[in-house]
Amino acid sequence: MLTDDDLPRFWAIAGEATYASVRTAPLVIVPLSCKRIYIDAYAQEDPSWADDSRWPMPFWHLDTGMAALLILLTAVDEGLGAVYFGIVDHETRYLRTEFGIPDDHEPIGAIAIGHDAETERANLASRRRPLADMIHYGQW
Repeated sequence: MLTDDDLPRFWAIAGEATYASVRTAPLVIVPLSCKRIYIDAYAQEDPSWADDSRWPMPFWHLDTGMAALLILLTAVDEGLGAVYFGIVDHETRYLRTEFGIPDDHEPIGAIAIGHDAETERANLASRRRPLADMIHYGQW
């Protein structure tokens, strides 16, 4: 979690992927996934899970993404504004160096949390795609 002293250093590295208004957020969380920790946890009960071929996809990234979604939903539930944004690939190396992130921990993006900049809530609904464009019942 990044707070006041860390934010200028963070934005100097990772500010390219977001709007200037987001850079006023007083809090940024950088969710990190770690394959080693994830697989080790499953392999404690059954050592066969330490074999990479047992994993059909990188669930360590998926679970970290779901944790990020819960952070976003919690912020909104608390009346705050929150936005997820990616960290551009070439910035990751600098982010690791600046904040001492271990090589086996992967930043999956960042979440800026603050007060909602969307003052006109009615506009949000008009920007959303119709549900019929996104939900398919039984077939595409």
